[in-house]
Amino acid sequence: MSTPFRYTTPAPPKSATGRVAEVYRQLGDDFGIEEASTFVVLSSAPELLGPTWALMRESLIAGAGTRIDRELVAAGVSLANRCPFCVDAHTVLLHATGDHGLAESLARGETPADERHARVLDWGRATRVPGSPALVPTPFPRAEAAAHIGTALSFHFINRIVSALLTDNLLPAGAQRLRTVRSLAGRSLTRTVTRALAPGASLALLDDPGPGPAWAAGTTVGPAYAALSTAASMGAGLLDDVDLGLVHEVVADWDGTHPPLAWDELPDRDRRPGARLALLAALAPYRITDEDVAAWLKPPFTDHCLVHLIAYGAFVAVDRIESALPLPALLETS
Repeated sequence: MSTPFRYTTPAPPKSATGRVAEVYRQLGDDFGIEEASTFVVLSSAPELLGPTWALMRESLIAGAGTRIDRELVAAGVSLANRCPFCVDAHTVLLHATGDHGLAESLARGETPADERHARVLDWGRATRVPGSPALVPTPFPRAEAAAHIGTALSFHFINRIVSALLTDNLLPAGAQRLRTVRSLAGRSLTRTVTRALAPGASLALLDDPGPGPAWAAGTTVGPAYAALSTAASMGAGLLDDVDLGLVHEVVADWDGTHPPLAWDELPDRDRRPGARLALLAALAPYRITDEDVAAWLKPPFTDHCLVHLIAYGAFVAVDRIESALPLPALLETS
């Protein structure tokens, strides 16, 4: 039987207990997919699973503004990051909103016919470039800034997890590539996606996360972002100081482009496999190979460790993007 998991073997969701079981329950209630592989792949590291779900729930699902706009932001991010799994997922979720024409224009790689929708999609794409001038003015009002920024940052993280640890197939055998399947899958989620949800339900999964960044002040997005930042930083302990320094130096200089095939800064697989995996997770997770993982994933390392290392690299990139946000202009014009 085929599995969407590339390098880990998560425990069956039905065996989950505690906070992992609560995340699955909330996924079923609020996302419509209880056993979403995007989250199951994180289940060996519950301290990452809860905050990842919380940030997505509080921004994409329960955030201010329209669900269509937030789906377009997530789709734009996923296109910029070359994550076909997530692009397909947001195509299905746009079908769930009832805007089937918009969903199919995204599936065909076309610019949305509605000018505003096109601007929102482009804004999501632009977030990959740290400090991009295309981020201002925003295509949404200031009151919706936290939800849209949180959605973008959530998917900069999730895209990297998915590209590193899952296959490209959202549905078995790539069935989501068929228009009829996309539409039917979306329609099955319509009731969940079009329902208004109160913010904050996921925060009970977090341990005293703090208020979060200024752009999310006064919203439930802030604590969720703070919790994910704390959890992802735990993976730093899997690298030595020299490797940590290299990862931070390369990502600090990153301009949002996709690394070339001849990438001089990428460490050698045999000599520095951990630094190599972390850098790939940050800037080109779709280029992680079986050989890259096998070079590092040896005893005493486990699935739990691999998830944490990939999450660490992914969040270093997220932090680079977040720290370069042109906040005064972003918040003044939004």
